[in-house]
Amino acid sequence: MTAALEVIGVHKSFGGRQILNDFSLRIDIGETVGLLGPNGCGKTTLLNVIANLVSKDKGQVLFMGQPIENLGKPMRSLVAVCSQRSSLYPELLPAENLLFFARLYGLSEKESERRVAELMSDFELEGFATTRAGRLSGGWQQRLHIAVSVINRPAFLMLDEPTAAVDVEARLDLWNFIGGLRDQGTTILMTTHHLTEADRLCNRVALMRDGGVVAVGHPAELLSRLPGKSVAQVTSVDTDGLIKRARALGWPTRQGMNEVRLFLPAVLSLREIIDALDGVNLSSLSTRPLTLEDVYLELVGGLAPLERVALK
Repeated sequence: MTAALEVIGVHKSFGGRQILNDFSLRIDIGETVGLLGPNGCGKTTLLNVIANLVSKDKGQVLFMGQPIENLGKPMRSLVAVCSQRSSLYPELLPAENLLFFARLYGLSEKESERRVAELMSDFELEGFATTRAGRLSGGWQQRLHIAVSVINRPAFLMLDEPTAAVDVEARLDLWNFIGGLRDQGTTILMTTHHLTEADRLCNRVALMRDGGVVAVGHPAELLSRLPGKSVAQVTSVDTDGLIKRARALGWPTRQGMNEVRLFLPAVLSLREIIDALDGVNLSSLSTRPLTLEDVYLELVGGLAPLERVALK
């Protein structure tokens, strides 16, 4: 089956600094894929390369099997980008912003009016119909920004940190809107720093480091590749003794700033863990399920692991 998007061996550097390094990723039609990685790893640059806003040094970007550079205007209109920098006109009302971009994309007057009414309703913007875009709060501006991005019903949508710098309530609302687009069949590539966001919205997650992909898969698949079934978070006045005992038990350890994380072979009770660590002076102990945060820290960094289990 033809992929919605294929990025094959893409390289990009700026001023001698390598930003994208042999980056490859396939996204099937109807998928939502999340890109996670630290600042500076190349996420935004990748979106700009895919949108043909920045030229690549090497590699291929194919949209529906065709090189992105060769796409005609009608095909290019099927690819939309919602960047971190707002494209809104602050002096225009929400509906006026939507109408402007509808006509810019070539929608007829009748279709433009219909689409503006739909999006004003879908994104719950009617209550701000008389408020200029520049006077909207950050969360409401972001709603309008995403609405503008989908005015022409793009088949492929790229979202660059769509919920950055918004409050919790606005984030939950935006998740619902993005999930609705996904459920309607829009293919989505989104960058995010929110692991919960990726887990909730994405069919697959691609972890980036140093300009390339280090792992890609469904969140549950990525979790299954960690060296344990659950995590114990432990503090002790005898960290060395704790680590030595855990290793003797065959429990992989990861040391953070103020705690040691133990990957457990099963979901164990606190009593079972305490009994297994008998003789070690424990200050605190808690357990929790594995999360995408554990996958991220294992592959991308953040903790200083005492030992690392290779994830294939």
